[in-house]
Amino acid sequence: MKKKINAQFLIITLLAILTTVSLSIFVFYELFQREVMSDLKTYTQLIVKSDAWQLITNPAGNSKLDESVNQLRVTLIDSDGSVIYDNNVEVGTMDNHSHRPEISDAFADGEGQAVRQSQTMGKNAFYYAVKLDNGYILRVAKEAESLTSVFANVLPIISIICVLLFLLCIVLSHFLTKSIIQPIESLAKNLDSSESIRVYKELVPFVNTIKKQHEDIMRNATMRQEFTANVSHELKTPLTSISGYSELIESGMATDEDVVRFAREIHKNSNRLLTLINDIIRLSELDQMSEEDYYEAMDIYEVAASCVEMLKMSAEKHNVTLELHGTHRTVYANRQMMDELIYNLCDNAIRYNNPGGKVLVTVDSGVVMEKGSDTGTTIVEVKDTGIGIPKEHQERIFERFYRVDKSRSKSTGGTGLGLAIVKHIVASHSNASLSLDSEPGKGTCIRVTFIR
Repeated sequence: MKKKINAQFLIITLLAILTTVSLSIFVFYELFQREVMSDLKTYTQLIVKSDAWQLITNPAGNSKLDESVNQLRVTLIDSDGSVIYDNNVEVGTMDNHSHRPEISDAFADGEGQAVRQSQTMGKNAFYYAVKLDNGYILRVAKEAESLTSVFANVLPIISIICVLLFLLCIVLSHFLTKSIIQPIESLAKNLDSSESIRVYKELVPFVNTIKKQHEDIMRNATMRQEFTANVSHELKTPLTSISGYSELIESGMATDEDVVRFAREIHKNSNRLLTLINDIIRLSELDQMSEEDYYEAMDIYEVAASCVEMLKMSAEKHNVTLELHGTHRTVYANRQMMDELIYNLCDNAIRYNNPGGKVLVTVDSGVVMEKGSDTGTTIVEVKDTGIGIPKEHQERIFERFYRVDKSRSKSTGGTGLGLAIVKHIVASHSNASLSLDSEPGKGTCIRVTFIR
């Protein structure tokens, strides 16, 4: 990046130097032409006003005129365009001048001017002509360097100046590039302490984005590390039980009654292990969710009714009443995910309830109480009369394997992943949000709100 910026600076510098030099030559040469033409006008006016041109008709005065204008070419032209006098060229060798631009303009407008380049001499001839009172045309001319010759003469000096400027720009470009890149390099080496590094204000949004992404990466890395450790621990517990009970049966140390009890425990831990593995696989699938997953308009009340029907036996087993209330509401979502979401919420409410407790599932519209109008939202609410969640645990309850009461979680057969799955499902639906209300000893209410 540093080399690229440096190279771009040098290219821009080179183009700027060449453009400036070229434009300067053209501008100065244009000023030079105007100055030469202005001088010719002055010389011509002096010759006319002083009647010096009349010396041309006097053979004895020709030499005096030649001495006074030895750096100028003076030509006197008759009204028919024929040359009467020229102090540089024999008149007999000259053709009719009526077609010359400066002469024709002088005949028409009283004065005329022109610039012609000499290909052989590499010079420009400047002409200024004025019409006299007697109808003659007086033309004064002067040779000057052409643009090409001027450029050729100053080229060595210009080249030296350009090279020196370019060398100076190389040095300045190096330090300028270094000063631009230095804050970025410092930031890359000290991303964790970016607050102490001064950066350009234009880079502040970029730095904040990079910092946020870095924090997210570190947080995700920590969460994955914790997740791996938790998975290892959760898998180890049922596997240890299965291994221990099966070893006792294999050694023949267990009685017939023990074999039955051990088999029951092995079956129980095997089911727990399968449930845990299925939940981990599902979480992994949710982590890899893409926009290609199928979403459709569906009746969320029917999904809730199906989940309640499936969990009635589990609710009776835990001595918990499970009820469904509400109305038919249409949401845009993934049907399989909605099955999992409501199932996990209800299953969690049943497992962490009290004997004789109650779980109420409600599907209804979002209504503004003051006006009684439908806001267009759909609310799925699962409310229980269970043990509740202390306030200090409520922010972390949706984390993987996080349990408020670990001993109770294992006794109920929970994997600690149900609410994590719920959180992932809600996060995968841009039109859904999740909220939690809970109080220890009074129960928990988890609410999923769908925007129309």
